[in-house]
Amino acid sequence: MGIGALTMYAFSEQNWQRPLAEVSALMELLTEFLVNERKELMDNGIRLRAIGRRHELPSPVRHVLEALEADTKQLDEMTLTLALSYGGQEEITDACRGIAERVHAGELECSAIDEALLGAAIPSVDVGAVDLLVRTGGEQRISNFLLWGAAYAELVFTDRLWPDMEAEDLHEAIATYQTRERRFGRIPDADLGEPTDPEPARQASE
Repeated sequence: MGIGALTMYAFSEQNWQRPLAEVSALMELLTEFLVNERKELMDNGIRLRAIGRRHELPSPVRHVLEALEADTKQLDEMTLTLALSYGGQEEITDACRGIAERVHAGELECSAIDEALLGAAIPSVDVGAVDLLVRTGGEQRISNFLLWGAAYAELVFTDRLWPDMEAEDLHEAIATYQTRERRFGRIPDADLGEPTDPEPARQASE
């Protein structure tokens, strides 16, 4: 389908506020997923990576996650990113803190800080800006997800709950994306034609 990167919101920073039993169950499910999907990832050439405040994850989860990241590091058919202990605002805050530390250490001048430098410090953007963002569950919000990378993303909302998503649901979202006119703040140019992007989404997020 031409998708080079897929980012999934697996566990938010705010999810730590849920009941302890629920959090523990989610961590167990995450560990099972990482173990059970290893062969699928390897067989299909899919690189796994994680973004978020991963140091907050339980050590058994981190151990399995880091091992799978290492095993798939050289695979290049697609990149699957799991957002774990993640929040878009938190990600931008952490990036700004890192830049501030470089300024304090004398490694960087304040005048050198621009959108490109900040964007390069945001881990979720390593795979590129978001082309298509799919919001499941009938909600009409992006819930603190990929705030920087989704600046010009096409948004598709579906009533389907995330655990019930099937391949045809993703196909439908991509078909909707392909009908959109992507201007990136510009207006159509009579000589250059409509500034559209008819290709399949390269970076999809859910």
